[in-house]
Amino acid sequence: MSLQRIGANGLSLIRLDAILMGLLGLLMLIGLAVLYSAGEQDASLVVNQSIRLGVGLAAMLVLAQVPKRLWLLWAPYLFGLALAMLLVVEWVGVGRGAQRWLDFGVIRFQPSEAMKITLPLVLAAYLSERPLPPSLMPTLISVVLVGISSGLILVQPDLGTAILVGTGGLAVVFLAGLRWRMIAGLGALVMAALPAMWLNLRDYQKNRILTFLDPERDPLGQGWNIIQSKIAVGSGGWSGTGWLSGSQSHLEFLPEPHTDFIFSVLAEEFGWLGVMAVLVIYALIIIRCLQLAHQCTDPFARLVIGGIVVSFFVYVVVNVSMVSGLLPVVGVPLPLMSYGGTSAVTLLAGFGLIQGLHSRRRFMGH
Repeated sequence: MSLQRIGANGLSLIRLDAILMGLLGLLMLIGLAVLYSAGEQDASLVVNQSIRLGVGLAAMLVLAQVPKRLWLLWAPYLFGLALAMLLVVEWVGVGRGAQRWLDFGVIRFQPSEAMKITLPLVLAAYLSERPLPPSLMPTLISVVLVGISSGLILVQPDLGTAILVGTGGLAVVFLAGLRWRMIAGLGALVMAALPAMWLNLRDYQKNRILTFLDPERDPLGQGWNIIQSKIAVGSGGWSGTGWLSGSQSHLEFLPEPHTDFIFSVLAEEFGWLGVMAVLVIYALIIIRCLQLAHQCTDPFARLVIGGIVVSFFVYVVVNVSMVSGLLPVVGVPLPLMSYGGTSAVTLLAGFGLIQGLHSRRRFMGH
């Protein structure tokens, strides 16, 4: 028996998928290499991020062992806990310019990240226990839950995470077989609510949107970030300037190169080839997760996996579009590459949930 077969069999015993784990591992290694360059070759950043990824992998392993019946039982309570933490963060939350974290002394936790898993989980549990496609009342209840969750995150304020949470939740409702007339009605409601949403945005959020439409209106202020990011992306050319040789990040023109704008560092140092390689890895991860969902016959598993995968897809699209000037800057990190703890742990935990549900596809109810 080959070592490859032994490794795959070993992963299957702990309910992990060898293909998905290989893709995630490759992405994280590339992320650490780019982080080392983006962080001015500060080894402590790489060490800290490696520890966080290790915690995320441990969470992935643990969540992959949880049987489906427990997720169905726990879903309302986990969602309620995440909702309660979002309320608590309004009073005792900490952060720079925004109350997004709960400080427990040893660690700081961002409750909005937990909602990326608990919202799809509770919606899938609720909808899968009812006739599908959902009728009007279950659809409205689901949309209200999405609105409450996203709204509490939006007032922190955290527009980027609110978009990701809302997208993941609505994806579950859509995948449940939502009728097109309901989709059209919800779309009309969203369009009608846009003026009110604009009026309730903070001034800096409005400025981000206006700057996106015209970066040159304030090139040394609000427009600086996106202008420098586009310069970094464009200067990479076909093959890039080389690892550790990006001028935009190392000469401090590029803001937050190790967090929100790490994709710009990747594009500058590794060029079009490096960008395409990473985007292909992201695409393969998404395709593999969709394959796992397709192999599940249980509506609950399919809805949970679909919601998490759509949220991950939007994660990638928003960050890449943001640093390329195709969308406003909303503070969304690049999944498993940007420096950050809660985001990485939550993402890997979500992949653990996906693999655990898939591994039990032949043993529904256990």
